[in-house]
Parts: sequence; structure tokens; C-alpha cells
Amino acid sequence: MSANDNTSTLKSTIDAVTGAAQNALGSITGSTADQSKGEAKQHKADAEYNASQATAKIPGFTASSSGAVTKDDPDRTAGKYNQTMGSAKEALGGLVGSEGLKTAGRNQNQEGQNQEAKGQVNDYVSGIGDRVTGTFGAAVAGVTGNQKAQSDYQDQHDAGKTQQRGAEHDIKKKADAEYDASQRPV
Repeated sequence: MSANDNTSTLKSTIDAVTGAAQNALGSITGSTADQSKGEAKQHKADAEYNASQATAKIPGFTASSSGAVTKDDPDRTAGKYNQTMGSAKEALGGLVGSEGLKTAGRNQNQEGQNQEAKGQVNDYVSGIGDRVTGTFGAAVAGVTGNQKAQSDYQDQHDAGKTQQRGAEHDIKKKADAEYDASQRPV
């Protein structure tokens, strides 16, 4: 369970909005104290947001600032393997002049990309589902006073957030690589 709710994306957004409002109020009224407090709250919100997005990605797993560690969907790992093997076949086919091997490698690489994308979507959707279930379950358990269930639901939320962030990380990494490749001169 996350003992520290300071890594909440929602909390950081609320703090950013209230900080901006306090800063604006200070500007209107001429209160430098309110402006300073508002700016401090906005800086704190930025730090909270960054912490809520923090993930460590290692092959097959994701760890987050909440302490949760999740395993990637098997399609992601299998897809990466198929991409690697496909690229190797394609390169070997090019070296030995085998158009059939080259084509088979290109096809396997493409199948691997599709398989990895499917796994990323599964992790992303599953992560969102666990976050929603965990959030609502923890709220209900908190109202009913069931601390054990509240802790379990918080753990589910944290694992879902970690799983979602891991998928987001890989999706963004791929998009950045594709963008960089499109910017290179031919």
C-alpha cells in the first residue's frame, strides 16, 4: 500500500489549481505573501506530479514510486522477441541474398510489433481498470471502516497505476523513436 499520497496525479492537479488561484489573488490584492504561497504550492504540485509519473522500466517489469512492481503482459515480451528474430532474419537474408528469408524476417518483425502493441493495450486497459476499482473500493472500505479492505484496494490501485505507467512509458518511447527516425535526413 502507498503510505504516501503525495504521488497522486489528482492531488498535484488540485494543488496546481489552488496555487494558481492563490497567486492570482495575491496579484490582484497586492499581497506578496499570497503570491509567494501560491507559487510555492504550484512548485509543490509540479514535484507531486513528477513523482506520480515516476516509473522504472526494466525488461518485463515496471516499478513505480508507490513501491508496486508489475509484470508486463506476455504479448509484450513475445512481441519484442519476434521483432528481434525478424530483424535478424531480415539482415541475414540481405547478407546471403535470400529474398524469401528477408521477407519472412520483415513479416515476423511486423507481427512482433503488432503483438507488442496488443500487450501494451492490454496492460494499459487493465491498469486503468485496477486503478478505478482500487479507488472506489478503497473509498467504500474507508467509509465502512474496513481498514484491511482499504489497504488491499489501495494496493490494487497502486499496481494498476504502475501497470498503466509502464505501458505509457513503452508507448511514448516507441513514438519518440519513430518521430526521431522521421526527422533524420534520408
